[in-house]
Amino acid sequence: MAWIDSLFKRMCELDASDLHLSSNRQPMLRLHGDMVPIEGAPILEPKQMRQILMEICPEKNQAQFTKESDTDFAYQLPGMGRFRCNYFEDNTGPGAVFRVIPEDILTVEQLGLSQAILDMCYLSKGLVLVTGPTGSGKSTTLAAMIDHINKSRSDHIITIEDPIEFVHKDHKCLLNQREVGEHTESFKRALRAALREDPDIVLVGEMRDLETIEIAIETAETGHLVFGTLHTSTAASTVDRIIDQFPADRQSQIRTMLSSSLKGVVAQTLCKKIGGGRVAALEILVVNSGISNQIREGKTHQIPSQMQMGAKLGMRLLNDSLAELVKDGKVEPEQAYLKAIDKEGMKTMLTGMGKSLDMSKLSEGSLPSAPMASPMPDKNPAPAAPPMAAQPAQSSSLGMAEEPSAPLPSEAPQEPAPEPEAQAESGGDDPFERFKQQRGF
Repeated sequence: MAWIDSLFKRMCELDASDLHLSSNRQPMLRLHGDMVPIEGAPILEPKQMRQILMEICPEKNQAQFTKESDTDFAYQLPGMGRFRCNYFEDNTGPGAVFRVIPEDILTVEQLGLSQAILDMCYLSKGLVLVTGPTGSGKSTTLAAMIDHINKSRSDHIITIEDPIEFVHKDHKCLLNQREVGEHTESFKRALRAALREDPDIVLVGEMRDLETIEIAIETAETGHLVFGTLHTSTAASTVDRIIDQFPADRQSQIRTMLSSSLKGVVAQTLCKKIGGGRVAALEILVVNSGISNQIREGKTHQIPSQMQMGAKLGMRLLNDSLAELVKDGKVEPEQAYLKAIDKEGMKTMLTGMGKSLDMSKLSEGSLPSAPMASPMPDKNPAPAAPPMAAQPAQSSSLGMAEEPSAPLPSEAPQEPAPEPEAQAESGGDDPFERFKQQRGF
């Protein structure tokens, strides 16, 4: 068992979404949207960090990291789930970010997806995009939609991901999941090959470049249902982003192709939930004849107005979704204002609801979030932990005294602690020196 598994265990116990490791800094978690340190975890020096990271890194990714200073892969930990891993180098040394991918796929009912989104799962062809900033839950929403299709249709689904995140089992559909770098060279190569693999539905994990976007649109036009993701914050900006990827002399052609192939956009952002956790606010665009004409004629600035009139079709703007979360008591008004793109419009809506904004709370750090529990020591210590110096009792972010966390366990049996006289002679017990001896440095 790798040393880092102990941090993954703490991450899952606290229901955190991400684990951040940076050289010369204490490991941190993203807990309900906030960055918080892991109480009692050691500060990891660059050499120590590299050893820890390489312990779970596949050989081909180690070679890529050495050559290119970053790499992506997935790591499976039985009983806890899968983790999407990104390694990088920065000005302090090696670092990494790990996103937890639960073993159980959340259903569309658990996510509370609207009927308009469910209807997109029953399309026979076209392009459906789930968009939002990094960490907004796009993969979770797409996984729920694919799972819904898997249980309700009898089709062939091909997913192209980097890396594979949620692992689907066959229900009524046949599912083939391909990982970029492992099973195929690139998104565009896999997408082009998919046309010869008799798919009904293709999921493109990320539409990164012009060629991938172009092939995805062509695939949707040739009678396939294509799901994809983009890093855009609104439905209208998604359309502009796709068109702007192409040279000016081709944009008219792409507008025409997109107007006929695009069927829907779900733009989402995560908000801090009152009492802890996070909840998604969803902007939903259903492409009807009016929206299609606006895309074709280059009048995408009129799409929000068209969406306001399309409520009967299930369309909604981000502000409407945020206002509903405030009305239902799930989100603070200040959080809704922070997440809104049209802030003046959001302010007007909140005022109309009788909700006042506390301007002193208008910063991410000052909004209420769930308190972080002190990590519990492992009952069954995992091997391979670098030793860590004893720490005094610390105060939590809520000002309550906490017991120091137990040191993470070590791979090799540690020598008994030296007597005080011996420590004085040696200048103190150096945790990194012990780590180097155990690892053979």
